[in-house]
Amino acid sequence: MEQAVASAVALLRTVTDRDWEGVRAGRLEWNCRQTAEHVASDLIAYAGQLAGRAQSAYVPFEITLDEGTDNAGALDVIEATGALLAAAVRTTPRDVRAFHPYPFRSADREGFAAMGVAEVLLHTHDIAQGLGLDYEPPTELCEDVLTRLFPHVRPGPAPWPTLLWATGRGELPDRAPVTEWRWSNPLVIPAERLTLQGVTPAAARDLDRGGDGGFAWVGGGPYEGTRAAAGMVAKAYESGVHRPEWGMFVLVRREDGGAVGAMGFHGPPDGEGRAEVGYDLTEPARGHGYATEALRALSAWALARDDVRRLYARVDRDNVPSQRVVARVGFVQVAADEEQLAYELPL
Repeated sequence: MEQAVASAVALLRTVTDRDWEGVRAGRLEWNCRQTAEHVASDLIAYAGQLAGRAQSAYVPFEITLDEGTDNAGALDVIEATGALLAAAVRTTPRDVRAFHPYPFRSADREGFAAMGVAEVLLHTHDIAQGLGLDYEPPTELCEDVLTRLFPHVRPGPAPWPTLLWATGRGELPDRAPVTEWRWSNPLVIPAERLTLQGVTPAAARDLDRGGDGGFAWVGGGPYEGTRAAAGMVAKAYESGVHRPEWGMFVLVRREDGGAVGAMGFHGPPDGEGRAEVGYDLTEPARGHGYATEALRALSAWALARDDVRRLYARVDRDNVPSQRVVARVGFVQVAADEEQLAYELPL
């Protein structure tokens, strides 16, 4: 957050003596001054959502600059509100989520940080375009925004042009112009003792490379199956076929924030409305009913959708505990071969 604000403000301070109100900000309907005020408004709003733990709507307040505030003063406000958001992000526990409408009606601290960075980068571009300035933010910031907020967008030749294209501000070879867009915070599905937390491409890439993906794993996890699934998510993202809600979820205990395993889909539903599920747990978490609880929650979420008719799972013949898990949830065996048993849970 601080890096994004610092680089943006450093550029815009070179032109505070110019007329920002008489110049349209890039492709926006706002002028450059209105756009700067919008950035400050969004940053303080995101800080308010996190600090207030808002759950069903935006905290009902807004920021207004004092009458007579000049362009330099507007940048002072952006710096101040950016610092407030950064402080809110640093002091908010990892498991806290607050209201944001798109697309699953909540975001965590990383999501609000990424949205704040996106607001700064994109609207600084708009202002700079209106004022005839060259602006290119740090590459790592652009890549972070893409992997956290645009998991549905196939990576392009470079992060900044890809982010501009994804938000209707630029063109990319062999891709149609974007006229409507939304960013996507990860889906979280609640269960009794757990939350199923959607894994972003950034976290999946880290898990695939041997990291922890930003989770506190129980018993030295994650298990190898989780890393393999994370690799599938990362590959789907790189190929441009990743659909976030049909990816991977980490199972996080409510009581202590410990990650006890992972569960998810092998991809979106097929043409017949069938989606395949898979899961694993860390060694110390087995035998406590976590997999059953998580599979019930995930199955209920999936089967409530119009595009799903049944769920499918394959279990090794020698994996009796997993066979019991799917049976407890209501899956019925439908096929078998020498190595695996196949189960389905119909609508």
